[in-house]
Amino acid sequence: MKTTSQIYLIALSLLAGTFLLSVAVGAVFIPLNEMLTVFMRGVASSEAYSSILLKVRIPHTVLILITGAALGGSGAAYQGLFRNPLADPYLIGVASGASLGAVFAMSANWPNGLLGFYAIPVAAFVGSVVTVFLVYYLARVGKTVPATTMILAGVAVSSFATSLTSFLMLRSSGELHRAVSWLMGGGTMGGWDPVLASLPYILLGLGILLSSGHALNVLQFGDEQAHNLGLHVERTKLILILAASLATAAAVSFSGVIGFVGLIVPHVVRILWGTDYRRMVPLSILGGASMLLAADALARTVLAPQVLPVGIITALAGAPFFLWLLRSVRNQAFG
Repeated sequence: MKTTSQIYLIALSLLAGTFLLSVAVGAVFIPLNEMLTVFMRGVASSEAYSSILLKVRIPHTVLILITGAALGGSGAAYQGLFRNPLADPYLIGVASGASLGAVFAMSANWPNGLLGFYAIPVAAFVGSVVTVFLVYYLARVGKTVPATTMILAGVAVSSFATSLTSFLMLRSSGELHRAVSWLMGGGTMGGWDPVLASLPYILLGLGILLSSGHALNVLQFGDEQAHNLGLHVERTKLILILAASLATAAAVSFSGVIGFVGLIVPHVVRILWGTDYRRMVPLSILGGASMLLAADALARTVLAPQVLPVGIITALAGAPFFLWLLRSVRNQAFG
């Protein structure tokens, strides 16, 4: 049995390895010594390497890292909140709602300056919160939220949000190419601007989730028992929904719709290291970042020099995993 320190060391080592891999691969391979030189001195041995690393690779990799962290942490929170291993920002429609909000912001002819740029995560957050509350309301049966009804409600609401998103895209032809790529999980914005715009929201959302591990543990006993143990259940649920939706919305705003990270990573963490959410949430954050960095590196090499949207890679890996998980849940439910 590994200690907590050893578990975190493994997770951090995996994150460091996938980060370096993501920075290295692409149309131009960057040697490890050049990367280390940039990290230590702020400049590579050649102007070409410096330009690629500082203006393209590193900001892109950091954006992928914080996106994966947001999706992994949010997925763990949603699964604990709904007490359901099938809950995920993508499957329950939160990502689609955030997409609708973000596309609306991009097509609304808001100011092109700093205010309009930073308003995209806000619009995505509003869309995601409305979506998650609508799915929760539609799926609720009495005091429970069955897995089947939650998935059906998520699919229905997600389809409706996606239809509205498509309508907005058709109405805004100038943003069509960018939006199509973005909806497949291939954010087209480069540089540090999207990182700086989304990072405050992601840090705020994940910070709240990291401090909510004990509350998530108590919620596993059910609402009534959690209330008897002194937890303000409804207020806690509201805070968790808002925090997870904020992190998801900020990630979706500039990276596009990326599915299954929030489903796969928390479930793997649960299998390997147990169900204590005080450890599960931070490990899901680290694992989500590592998974998406690895998927992004694969997306840039499998058909090089063509770059695939990373959402395609996560869907190819996640769809079979979801079917296996759905079968497992069904077998448990019916013995």
